[in-house]
Amino acid sequence: MEPKISLTLKNARRAFYPGDELEGQYQVEATSTAEVTAIELSVLWYTEGKGDEDLAVHFFQRLTEADVEGGDFRNPHRFRTVLPNSPLSYSGVSLRIRWCVRLRVFLARGKQLHFQVPFVLGESLEAAAVSQPRSLQPSHSVLADSQANEEDDDSN
Repeated sequence: MEPKISLTLKNARRAFYPGDELEGQYQVEATSTAEVTAIELSVLWYTEGKGDEDLAVHFFQRLTEADVEGGDFRNPHRFRTVLPNSPLSYSGVSLRIRWCVRLRVFLARGKQLHFQVPFVLGESLEAAAVSQPRSLQPSHSVLADSQANEEDDDSN
């Protein structure tokens, strides 16, 4: 059974200006405390479109079993960061700049789960198109405004 992942932004807000504070919380309800070995939360931007795709991490937080009481990841964890001046979200014909909060959950036996909540940085018509955040029960599906991906890490 896959763990339930919850990732929410404060006040269900999905559009921000440079200098705004982005706050939220995440929780991983695992079937057992030994199932989750680490969690990584990133606030990042990436490009889509023609040419090379870029990605940069603005905020990063990693929790391992040693960082949480009793190695239990089931308690809610909060995050907070001040958003930078650039790059702003952009949706052009051949290039798009996307911002998101991405959660990676590392499970026993090298398996990983990914979940992300998109948001808009800067004034953009795109802000109206971004829907409310959701909790996700990973089940090999992709939601319209969020992505849940599963990978096996063969490097272990």
